[in-house]
Amino acid sequence: MEMPRNLFTHALVAGQSQLGLWITLSSPFAAEVTAPSGFDWVLIDMEHSPNDYFSVLGQLQAYAPTRTTPIVRVEWNDPVAVKRLLDLGASGLLFPMIQNVEEAEKAVASTRYPPRGTRGFSGASRATKFGRITDYATQVERETTVLLQVETAAAVDRAEEIGAVDGVHGIFFGPGDIAADMGKVGKPMDEDVWSLIRPAAEKLMAQGVPVGTLVQDPAFAADLLREGFSFVACGSDAVLLARAADGLLADMKDRTGQ
Repeated sequence: MEMPRNLFTHALVAGQSQLGLWITLSSPFAAEVTAPSGFDWVLIDMEHSPNDYFSVLGQLQAYAPTRTTPIVRVEWNDPVAVKRLLDLGASGLLFPMIQNVEEAEKAVASTRYPPRGTRGFSGASRATKFGRITDYATQVERETTVLLQVETAAAVDRAEEIGAVDGVHGIFFGPGDIAADMGKVGKPMDEDVWSLIRPAAEKLMAQGVPVGTLVQDPAFAADLLREGFSFVACGSDAVLLARAADGLLADMKDRTGQ
């Protein structure tokens, strides 16, 4: 049995832009609502949501029948967590708060089997179709997406060398934490934040490294894609629900005069 082809990994290699959605509601049922929408990729977030391994599993199952690639943001650059998520069948991982080359190399190594890495081996995991993908170990490195998140001004300055680490498929800029690091907490769209991100992103693009981010403004997301960003999440499930609920109530109050 063949390992499923990771459409997102191969799209990045081919230079094709990818539209994404952030998933934080931690519910397989909610994930199933978004799964047929047709986003190229989704980010199942374990860092800033109540997700656990079972809720992540259910969400991976919700996206499995679709062409949407689910990427999981692990809580931390922790080889044990990485091992468990890859055994669950995560198509790729986003590592938060990568500060330097050493941390980048540790992240990549946790996704690789020895002698190229440190991942522990299990022959009967969900990722191997419970032992049916007999050459899984030779295929997984080619298919698994490894994304590294830079979230401080110092990390942005090192983005080129972090992006050059072998096995990295893309660099993700976290404008929220970059803003906080610059003394602008809660202002991820501040002009100074993007004046720092954009030149670093351009250098990575020139180096052939795909770059991505999350913004809640579709117009700004489209601008970034036109500028050469490869993978951009243009919203999140929780924000979409909150805005729709608020908008519906405001509309009804206008119509009824309440």
